[in-house]
Amino acid sequence: MDYTNLGKSGLQISRLSLGSWLTFGSQITDEVAESLMVYAYDKGVNFFDNAELYAYGRSEEVMGKILKKQGWSRDTYLVSSKAFFGAVHEPKPSQRGLSRKHLTEACHDALKRLQVEYLDLYYCHRPDKRVPMEEIVWTMHNLIVQGKILYWGTSEWSAQEVMEAHLVARQNRLIGPVVEQPQYNMFVRTLMERDYLQIFANIGMGTTIWSPLASGVLTGKYNGKLTQQTRLTLEKNEWLKDAVLTQQNIDKTTKLIELADELGLKVAQLAVAWCLKNPHVSTVMLGATQLWQLQETLEAIHHQALLTPEVMERIETILDNKPKLPMF
Repeated sequence: MDYTNLGKSGLQISRLSLGSWLTFGSQITDEVAESLMVYAYDKGVNFFDNAELYAYGRSEEVMGKILKKQGWSRDTYLVSSKAFFGAVHEPKPSQRGLSRKHLTEACHDALKRLQVEYLDLYYCHRPDKRVPMEEIVWTMHNLIVQGKILYWGTSEWSAQEVMEAHLVARQNRLIGPVVEQPQYNMFVRTLMERDYLQIFANIGMGTTIWSPLASGVLTGKYNGKLTQQTRLTLEKNEWLKDAVLTQQNIDKTTKLIELADELGLKVAQLAVAWCLKNPHVSTVMLGATQLWQLQETLEAIHHQALLTPEVMERIETILDNKPKLPMF
């Protein structure tokens, strides 16, 4: 496993990590979840991502039980939570958003469910226009001072919103966000490759990117007749299916499979290695419903050298979606 600093912070994070979205506490059994975490940890993964929303708190409960059972030394792994959507099906107004009340109570609840004394990373899961930025930054700063979290970040915030948070932090001599968690894959590129460039250059923000396989599209399993239930076939994920499962993406995946075969790789490994080639990616969060899937994608860490400039150019030709940089 390779490790890198999370942005300009001193925190060392594994380049590949394990996320629990849509799997822990819902799609897979607790036993499978444990096998995934143990295998990842044994392979050098030190970051496990979670959120209050995932299975409405059940995901954090499952992860917490595994962490307690394994008894890994607390200084060997990082664990996160995210707050915004709430942990119940129909949250009341004070049970969601980024108010001081909800951020504080969601943090306390996550600590209980995960059975840890502090969170290494705590994210604002979405921006919240109803809450002053000063309140958000002050709240996260105070949670750090209280020892309940070590670092805080954002998820799916615009570049303008991230910069506003940093400006508020600087003006008030507070601790600003050090990490953003955006979606990033071969089909979704704009935030990472255009919008955040000035923040990477001026702030040095780290990234923990999600959906490197475009919700499974970049595994090739949607290129033929689908005979098994997947995350995109679940009724609750219709929004996700509409966004990524397009004929254009399937056609591109077919060509990527051919290229991967030439390189002796699975297309999923090619897709993960491609994400790792972006120097602004701190860690690629992997997901899996079966152990063999995680075993396969973790191998991508060893195949980055196969993505030579020539291969990267061939990929670019297939994708034909490189974001256009703004004219300054």
